[in-house]
Amino acid sequence: MELILNKKPKNPTIIEGFPGVGFIGSITTEFLIEHLDAEMIGKIRAKEQMPIIAVHNSKIIDPFGIFYSKKHNLIILRAIAPVTKIEWDITDAVEKLSKQLQAKEVISIEGIASVSDDPQVYYYSKKNSTKFNKLNIEGLKEGIIMGVTASLLLNDSLPSSCIFVETHSELPDSRGAAKIIQALDGYLGLKVNPSPLIKKAEELESKLRIMMQQSRVTEEQASKKQLDYLG
Repeated sequence: MELILNKKPKNPTIIEGFPGVGFIGSITTEFLIEHLDAEMIGKIRAKEQMPIIAVHNSKIIDPFGIFYSKKHNLIILRAIAPVTKIEWDITDAVEKLSKQLQAKEVISIEGIASVSDDPQVYYYSKKNSTKFNKLNIEGLKEGIIMGVTASLLLNDSLPSSCIFVETHSELPDSRGAAKIIQALDGYLGLKVNPSPLIKKAEELESKLRIMMQQSRVTEEQASKKQLDYLG
């Protein structure tokens, strides 16, 4: 595992979001990078991970990119690759990054599985519980956390916090990510408008409803044909 940095800003806040339930972390970090005009200042190179890249606008997207918003002194870790069996190595790289930059806090973004029709936002923090409580964000009392977020929270040397949102979607949950953005906005004073994410969620839901209706029609037609054949 190799940490590569082209710039070393001092005392930033680090936000990490790795693929998970509802892709909450991935959507949130991508949104922040775009809307805060964050520049790429480094990467995490994992030789243990299967080589994988994405191409967007004719540019290669690194699997584990490190971005920086100078205005907010904010480091954003974006991951487009699934992380399996290298969670502890990723945590070691984040710890190294945090120590090199003397980070004030490492904030993890995560979705937690739920069947609620009114998903809530929760937090867990080793140092800033009072600040979250003032924002009327409840502390997480029960839940199962896995992956990089779990290994980060188990690392006692990191000043870790985590913001969770309930999601029951196996698809990208932009609406849940919008709630995370709202929580981060209050916590860090980012002044970021989550409306574009909410609009994207509404568009996705509309498409899904159409797909489900089409699926039901197809099933009904197939069932009718079978009955006609039998009878």
